[in-house]
Amino acid sequence: MVGEGKNAPDFRLPDSDGVTLKLSELKGQPVIVYFYPKDDTPGCTNEAKDFTRLMPKFEANNTAILGISPNSEASHLKFRDKHDLTVRLIADEEKIAANAYGVWVEKSMFGKKYMGVERATFLIGADGKVSKIWRKVKVKNHADDVLAAVEAL
Repeated sequence: MVGEGKNAPDFRLPDSDGVTLKLSELKGQPVIVYFYPKDDTPGCTNEAKDFTRLMPKFEANNTAILGISPNSEASHLKFRDKHDLTVRLIADEEKIAANAYGVWVEKSMFGKKYMGVERATFLIGADGKVSKIWRKVKVKNHADDVLAAVEAL
């Protein structure tokens, strides 16, 4: 299980432009890895817009931001372009990262159980270790809270 102070699980996945990213290649700088359920849904859109709004401040702290969902590269590209997002969106169609980080979970809606992504964010320090974890994230003010944690590093 992923925990604070432990090494962040590595993954190798494509982004919205089809460029493969290996998380460990970003070692040496803080990285925000946030998992979200689905492109272009209200909560997920607001979360991505909030991180995009704060991107200059994250960049001033040399921090990369990766938004990960099970959507395809094509879906991410459409989502990014529709909302002018600057967050790097990562396609995890096989749930490789979602399983490694423990966010592919059983959920329930209207009494029906199904598997899906639990909205969660992981702050990974420059040393590749998990510095902070937010689980069952509520979108409102979340990006601001993450920025405050980055600025406190």
